[in-house]
This record gives sequence, C-alpha cells and structure tokens, in this order.
Amino acid sequence: MNYSVAVVIINWNGEKLLKRFLPSVINFSKEAKIYIIDNFSTDNSIQFLKENYSKIKIINLNKNYGYAEGYNLGLKQVREKIHILLNNDVEVTKDWIKP
Repeated sequence: MNYSVAVVIINWNGEKLLKRFLPSVINFSKEAKIYIIDNFSTDNSIQFLKENYSKIKIINLNKNYGYAEGYNLGLKQVREKIHILLNNDVEVTKDWIKP
C-alpha cells in the first residue's frame, strides 16, 4: 500500500541542530515530504533552510507558541495522510520510516 507521508519537525532557534541532524532526515526519508514548523526563530534557521534545503516546506508561525500548540497550528497546513513528528535534534537511519 502506498501512503502519503509527511515528516514534520518543530524548530525554534535550532540552526545548529538542523545543520547537524537534518541531513540524515533528508537522506533517509525519500518517501516523505519534509516540513519544518518554525516557532518564530530569531536565529538564522529560516535562512539556512532556504539556502540549503529549498525542497523543504517551511511553515512560519507568527510567534513562539511552544511545542504542543506550535505543532497543532503547523499541522493544519500539512495535507499528507500520515504525520511523523520529529524534534530537530533527531538523527534517523536507513529504512526508519518503513513499518
């Protein structure tokens, strides 16, 4: 069965974490669309993403809503059937999405 999968990462001022951990998500999540919900970062997170990962969908929030509310607001813009929620400090490995 073919599912529509989204990997959704919440971020707030996590440029250093994104630089370190996002490459594994990109490399091992080919079957998913990747989203970053940005909780009104004041570092260079958004600029870093735009310059290095143009295929990632960025959902910008207008203030820092915290973890749960930030996810809830951002997920309203994600249309895939399955949502995989990750923190920005998670490294994934090959075949991590397969059931």
